[in-house]
Amino acid sequence: MSNNNVIETKNLTRIYKLGDQEVQALRGVNLEIGSGQFVALKGRSGSGKTTLLNCIGGLDKPSSGSVSIFGEEIGGWNENKLTAWRRQQVGFIFQSLGLLPALSAYENVELILRMNKVKSKERHQTTIDCLELVGLTKWIDHRPYELSGGQQQRVAIARALANRPKLIIADEPTGDLDSKTGREVLSLFRKIIREQNITMLMATHDSLVVDYVDQIMHLQDGQILQIERPQQVAMTEPVLEDA
Repeated sequence: MSNNNVIETKNLTRIYKLGDQEVQALRGVNLEIGSGQFVALKGRSGSGKTTLLNCIGGLDKPSSGSVSIFGEEIGGWNENKLTAWRRQQVGFIFQSLGLLPALSAYENVELILRMNKVKSKERHQTTIDCLELVGLTKWIDHRPYELSGGQQQRVAIARALANRPKLIIADEPTGDLDSKTGREVLSLFRKIIREQNITMLMATHDSLVVDYVDQIMHLQDGQILQIERPQQVAMTEPVLEDA
């Protein structure tokens, strides 16, 4: 594995059994993603995007082939090691968000730090820093139902950043957002990636990503058919504070 690669898969396959039938979700996927890259996976539903993300994030095990993250092959790790690794080194953002409705924005972000046994003073400062980064300083005491869809997504981003990951995995993070809010979130992703040298892999149907990402990998029937390197356009910084 190249020293500069954060993610590398070799001949990655995933086969599911449905009764007597086998479904090949991934068919020998080979990819390399370098440090600080913003990469989108695109393809129709059923093309293998989510399965690929789950294998890379250690949420699913390959049927064959290998997944290496930061130079370590994760396929043979037990669930305890995978759970600890995800909490400490990887940030996840899902379309469903997974915010706890009884907790405030502050508490939702702080929870991952509590789980990692971060001391109180550092936990508080990191939580505030992450919410400030996504423009939610005024909304830290609000619960998810008191926030807009875009604000809830920003809480999820802040939570993903709280453990200072070098890799973020996102599944349809702008899927439920209007185009204006989607652009704000994608611009925020790009800003964070550049400033903190984070690598981000994102499954998406969103056509707006062409203006923000470094690479687009097109999947079909569990295979990467094409890798596109779009020309990014210069953009202003996103306006993140809500009136």
